[in-house]
Formats: sequence, C-alpha cells, structure tokens
Amino acid sequence: MSEANTSTTETRRPDGAALVIALVLAALAALIFWDVDRLSDVVGYSPVGPATVPKWIAFGLAGLSVWTAIAAFRRDFPEREHQEIAPVAWIIGGLVGQMLLLPTLGFSIATGVLFAATARAFGKRQLWFSLPIGIAISLAVWLIFALLLQLSLPAGPLERLFL
Repeated sequence: MSEANTSTTETRRPDGAALVIALVLAALAALIFWDVDRLSDVVGYSPVGPATVPKWIAFGLAGLSVWTAIAAFRRDFPEREHQEIAPVAWIIGGLVGQMLLLPTLGFSIATGVLFAATARAFGKRQLWFSLPIGIAISLAVWLIFALLLQLSLPAGPLERLFL
C-alpha cells in the first residue's frame, strides 16, 4: 500500500449530514414502534390488524436508517453543492408569514405574502409587483374553493368583500 493511500484513508471521516439523517430515521422508526406497541396486533378474524402496516413502515425506516449509516461511513454519497441560505430563508420567512397572517388577514393576503417571498427566493426582486399578483391569484383560488366547491378557507377583509 502506498503512502498516499494510507494518509487519505486515515483522514476520511463519516458523512455527518448522512449520519444525522440516519439518526432521524432511527428515531422516527423507534417512535412508530413505540406507538404500534399500544395497538392490538390481530383483530377478530383477520390476521391484518391496525398495527400491521405501521409496524412494516417502522421496519422499513429502521432498514433505511442502517443503510444510510453504512453509506455515511463508506462515504458513498456524492459531494453536495454549496447551499445558498438567502433563498431558503425567504421561503421559510414566507411560510412563517403566511401562518401568522392567516387568522387575521385571511387566505388571499397571507398566501400572497408567501407567493411574493417565494418569487423573491427564485430571483424576482420586485416585491411591489409579485405581492399584488400573488394576492390576486390567491383570491381567485379562494373564490373557487369558497363559491364553487363550497369548501371553507380562512376569510379575511379582502374575502369578506366577496361574501
């Protein structure tokens, strides 16, 4: 074995992000196993009960967790690209804004804010342009759901003009 190969194998560390994903999968599998333990396994005449499918899902998640951990130690994952934080922050901010504005300002305005923030994250810098367009599209969606489909979405001052 050459000296160069020895130094690269000594400095190789497991993929940290993949190990975190493996731990999250294992925790989710453990949570499902714990919840399934409270359900009865076989009900009446059928060998398939309410615990059967969640149990198999938990087994699948546990298997994926082990597989991901092995791949992390073997460094099988490709090199990840640099992640831009600003677009992700705009989208998360838009989602938070929508959740906070939904009860008071209604569906159209709150979803218009989400639309404008997402458009900003994808490079459309004119919020003065994308915000009214997002509100108009959201209002059209609200009108379709409320008037045609008779489904209830949160109404705000703008939606009350059409009720």
